[in-house]
Amino acid sequence: MNNLLVFPLLIPLCTAAILIFFKNNIPVQRWLSALSLLATAAAAWTILHQVRAEGIQTLYMGGWLPPYGIVFVADMLAALLVLATTAVGAFCLFFSFGTVGEQRERYYYYPFFQFLLVGVNGSFLTGDLFNLFVCFEVMLISSYALIVLGGTKRQLRETLKYILINILSSTLFVAAVAYLYGVTGSLNMADLSLRVAQAGQDGVLNVIAILFMIVFSLKAGLFLFFWLPDSYSVPPAAVSALFGALLTKVGLYALIRTFTLIFCHDPLVTHNWIAWMAAATMILGAFGAIAYSDVQRIMNYNVVITVGFIAFGLAVASKETLDGVVFYLLHDMVAKALLFLLGGMIVHLSGTSKLKEMGGMIKRYPAVGWMFFIASLAIAGIPPLSGFAGKLLLIQGGLQEQYYWLTGVSLASSFIVLYSLIRLFMNAFWGEEKQLASSPAAVPKSMVWSVAGLFIIVIMMGFGSEWVYRLASEAGNTLMNPALYIDAVLKE
Repeated sequence: MNNLLVFPLLIPLCTAAILIFFKNNIPVQRWLSALSLLATAAAAWTILHQVRAEGIQTLYMGGWLPPYGIVFVADMLAALLVLATTAVGAFCLFFSFGTVGEQRERYYYYPFFQFLLVGVNGSFLTGDLFNLFVCFEVMLISSYALIVLGGTKRQLRETLKYILINILSSTLFVAAVAYLYGVTGSLNMADLSLRVAQAGQDGVLNVIAILFMIVFSLKAGLFLFFWLPDSYSVPPAAVSALFGALLTKVGLYALIRTFTLIFCHDPLVTHNWIAWMAAATMILGAFGAIAYSDVQRIMNYNVVITVGFIAFGLAVASKETLDGVVFYLLHDMVAKALLFLLGGMIVHLSGTSKLKEMGGMIKRYPAVGWMFFIASLAIAGIPPLSGFAGKLLLIQGGLQEQYYWLTGVSLASSFIVLYSLIRLFMNAFWGEEKQLASSPAAVPKSMVWSVAGLFIIVIMMGFGSEWVYRLASEAGNTLMNPALYIDAVLKE
């Protein structure tokens, strides 16, 4: 057993509880939050090192062995995602210091920020479906608060929509868990894999599998993404970056874990559904990305396209595409956070989110412009940047498995991503400089250091892609061979 597995949950949980007592002391809240993220990063790095050296790590809470007790499991996929979550959370936190405003900081912004990280890390590390539901709810309740903080009319309207859709998905989640337990008598993921295989994944189990698919697709924004573009546009840039980088990835992780471990025995049903949903998501997301001329909406629809692209790799489910799914997940968590923070800077510096009201910003803010340009190339998958290796693996795997139509859609969506982001770059930074209503906005140091840190990670992931690939391949090997996960969890 590895008691360290609970630390990525325990550290932010205790920090959030302590921060509640310092409601009016903003400097203390900032320092404690920063120290908490650094401690969580140290724990996440140690867990990753242990998984690489010793294999899959487990923790049986209270000494109860599975399938009866609560179990936390860190395979390479979970360890990588927890480390990426902590890194993204840290830079979004530092960006918050100079941007979210004192009013939000006094109304429990930092405690909710920490609680959100508890839910995200818990979702990646839990080994049973019921605790996955619990961690989802912790994450979602925190996200409700972070969206509505500020209390504008638009925030209230979009928060209501966001809450309603997540209440629906959570209700379906509970129903799916209840049905699955009624059929199999277990909720431990490793044990469920064995029981579903023994019972045969047909009839009622395929119906339950599709119900889980609907639940996690709602949460990931896969096909059922109508709530996402508006909801992610209303909070401050730091919160939008956190949501764009992490929340949809938790839904995608749940899909990946569920359909490579539990419901992996009848792919002709489940994976075909995922394939069609992935294609529809990429196509509809592409229409949104080129239809709008608003910075926030363009970036939000790029999140939608990415969800479909990653789901394409899951639908193919070969070793190469699963390696690509892991690699691209890691890249996209960091690159999307960078893109959203840079987008927030553009809106802050120009005073508007409308492309037609921008222009010529490269003269005053060349560093911001060129970082946005390079981040756009990375997200589009241009070599040698971080998005290239993951996209290459996914495209190669799709062609090898003869998913020609789906591979074609994914390639076309990549060109749309590049076009939409370069259009944003050209409109914001080139052309005539627009006359501002007031003097040029100052750039807080917290903004600069945050985007610079994420930018360096994106560059390092690109030039160090061979090292990242070795880790992603190890994670993909566990996804491709669920017996490795099962044996590690159910060992005597």
